[in-house]
Amino acid sequence: MSLLSATELSVHFGGIKAVQEVSFSVEEGEVFSIVGPNGAGKTTIFNLVSRIYDATHGSITFAGQDITRIATHKVAELGIARTFQNTELFERETVLNNLLIGCHIHRKTSWMEEIFFLPSVQRQELSFRKAVEDVIDLLDLQSYRDQVIGNLPYGVRKMVEIARALCLKPKLLLLDEPSSGLNPEETDDLSFWLEDINQDLGITVIMVEHDMNLVSQASHRVMALADGKLITIDNPQAVQSHPEVLRAYLGD
Repeated sequence: MSLLSATELSVHFGGIKAVQEVSFSVEEGEVFSIVGPNGAGKTTIFNLVSRIYDATHGSITFAGQDITRIATHKVAELGIARTFQNTELFERETVLNNLLIGCHIHRKTSWMEEIFFLPSVQRQELSFRKAVEDVIDLLDLQSYRDQVIGNLPYGVRKMVEIARALCLKPKLLLLDEPSSGLNPEETDDLSFWLEDINQDLGITVIMVEHDMNLVSQASHRVMALADGKLITIDNPQAVQSHPEVLRAYLGD
């Protein structure tokens, strides 16, 4: 059974058909990329999976459960985390505090226990701190641990957002243009971190990305879209040479 599957997924905004009857599945342990020109519907699919948008038609299943209409706040509880094209971080907080916020979904103590900072709360806070430090080590963020987000360069902020998503301990990680704004060296580092996230942590990844070199290096399969419609799903090399994909990017 696929970890995530979408069946005839469509979303319309008035007369605009942003996604039109797109069906695909993502297997557990896979790095699955979504590519296409601007306006193809890539981020719209992420917004459907993370329940920011309601589907006009079709269904989405995650780990055997229909999530097409679940409440938005339930998505993270199921084990789905995501990043955004533009970073959504707490600008006036430190890297460490931003990552600790990502652990909130695993909080088990009551508000009364936390008021009195009982031993159960102390143990929980220590476990959260260890989880955060493990992510900091994984993504080489040690030197930024205590720095305020607003003082950091854009490339580091992108990695902090990925780190915060990992602190949710997701089964599925949605990365929306993770290399956007990164320089070539940072993009190369990102390809290695994606491999670690996928293989060492066992997290399934769906990535919306324009950098085809990164897509080729990191992806098992690629889905190409254009004008909200599915063109093809195949390995990276086959997708890049597909005539309809070339036409969508380069024109007739």
